[in-house]
Amino acid sequence: MRYSQMFIPTVKEVPSDAEVVSHQLMIRAGMIRKLTSGVYSYLPLGYRVIRKIESIVREEMNRAGAEEVFLPAVQPAELWMESGRWTFYGKELLRFKDRHNRDCCIGPTHEEVITDIVRNEIQTYRQLPKNLYQIQTKFRDEIRPRFGVMRCREFGMKDAYSFDADEEGASASYRAMFDAYIRIFGRCGFDFRPVEADSGSIGGSYSHEFMVVADSGEDALVFCTSCGYAANLEKAEIAKPEEVISGSAALLPREDVPTPDVRTIEEVSSFLGVTPQDIVKTLIFLADGKPVAALVRGDEDINEVKLKNYLNCDVLELAGDDVIQSVTGSPRGFAGPVNIRCDIIADYSLMGMKNFVVGANRKDYHSIHCNMDRDFQLRDCTDLRIIRPSDNCPHCKGSLRFARGIEVGHVFKLGTKYSKAMHATFLDRDGKEKVLIMGCYGIGIGRTMAAAIEQSHDGNGIIWPMPLAPYHVIITPVNMKDEGIAAAAERLYRDLQERNVEVIIDDRDERAGVKFNDADLIGIPIRITVGSKTLARGAVELKPRKTGMMVEVPVDEAADYVTRAIRDELERYHAQS
Repeated sequence: MRYSQMFIPTVKEVPSDAEVVSHQLMIRAGMIRKLTSGVYSYLPLGYRVIRKIESIVREEMNRAGAEEVFLPAVQPAELWMESGRWTFYGKELLRFKDRHNRDCCIGPTHEEVITDIVRNEIQTYRQLPKNLYQIQTKFRDEIRPRFGVMRCREFGMKDAYSFDADEEGASASYRAMFDAYIRIFGRCGFDFRPVEADSGSIGGSYSHEFMVVADSGEDALVFCTSCGYAANLEKAEIAKPEEVISGSAALLPREDVPTPDVRTIEEVSSFLGVTPQDIVKTLIFLADGKPVAALVRGDEDINEVKLKNYLNCDVLELAGDDVIQSVTGSPRGFAGPVNIRCDIIADYSLMGMKNFVVGANRKDYHSIHCNMDRDFQLRDCTDLRIIRPSDNCPHCKGSLRFARGIEVGHVFKLGTKYSKAMHATFLDRDGKEKVLIMGCYGIGIGRTMAAAIEQSHDGNGIIWPMPLAPYHVIITPVNMKDEGIAAAAERLYRDLQERNVEVIIDDRDERAGVKFNDADLIGIPIRITVGSKTLARGAVELKPRKTGMMVEVPVDEAADYVTRAIRDELERYHAQS
């Protein structure tokens, strides 16, 4: 392609509303443009990257035995009512009525649609397993779209759905998709980690997120330096202490002491002259409308995802003042476990604690020398807190490391959440009706593009990994008015085209510095500079965008040299997957 004929509307200034590097550079490099809040148009360079990601995804999904379909974006409310998500999904589901006054939505995901297809077409175990996928536009009405295409309202997604007859088959399908994702993100050139994750609104019993490691990532991830354990912060486990030595201290009589206007851990600690480790926090939650108390040591924090999963509830939220008053008999800030009118769940951090401080369920009072079993009873003690760097790996006791990451893919074991609700069944070998076991597997196509930029850029612009680059080579003649330079550049351009190399020739009548800056900004992996000084030596100058280390290559050998370099780089990424 000739740069002079291409639509690459680069801009010099950083957009004022672009918070992260990928958003800034995608706009500056002329790859996307904002239409409205959370909705973007992909321009030619950006769309080439999207298509390359899609191509890698398709190749690996097909290799794993999945079959491609294309499902409607508009979905009838009846399907969502069957699954129970019409009301549960919330305001992110864009609902509307058609001209016949029928409720519909724009699909944020397609579990209901694919389940409806399969329940109508699959009758017997002989037709299983099945894995169907699509690459399609989704819409989620985010309350605050941000970070460009990483958290937008309209986005491209690869979603796949597996259907199996039993748990063994479902595990095999899950593993096949897990392995396919390893290959996909390896071929994209990422430094990434699969981490254990919470299933969220999709549901299911087991899931992994695929996280691209980047300092700008919006998600925190934890991984062990000794074994393969990795999880996001919400899911990261804390092993139950093997033995808790509580010491020989006697259990002192519990006593209520006045603590006027003292509510926070810091205030209580200072007022009573104790450490936060001597205090137990009591938080009141509503789990599907039912109050429950969660206890954690004063220097720790409750992980609401863990609590929600333990309670197996659909909605978990902190209780309001009226509920707190009803359950404890006191205003917010003085809740404690003694004589509380709801179940109590405690975190492992309470194990071994004696004579600790709690709220007295009485305004302006706290209780000192409180003890479990004697003063209150637990429903259970489990892992409820947020993991910290000082914790050990729950699997091997090794050291943990924390990092930031960008989620680009997520695989779920759905089980029978949707098939049971929508009566998607089949006949087994004995002629008995059984419910299909499902899996769900998603990749954010635009997020993958943005993650590549977040992980690989510098002060001059994007540094595309070779497999995702919109073009592999840009030829930069320093002066197109010089006949010798122009002729050499044009000859090299034709030679590369004949070798099927994706190449741009920057034939614009611009200063060399402008061309160099634009080439760096859009991130083309290899720049070939054609100038009078190197041509006088019978050579051109090659500069890899990633290393910046320039090398001179004889002009007659340049096309072969570049073709080999591109092939070797692509094969390296392929081999890593």
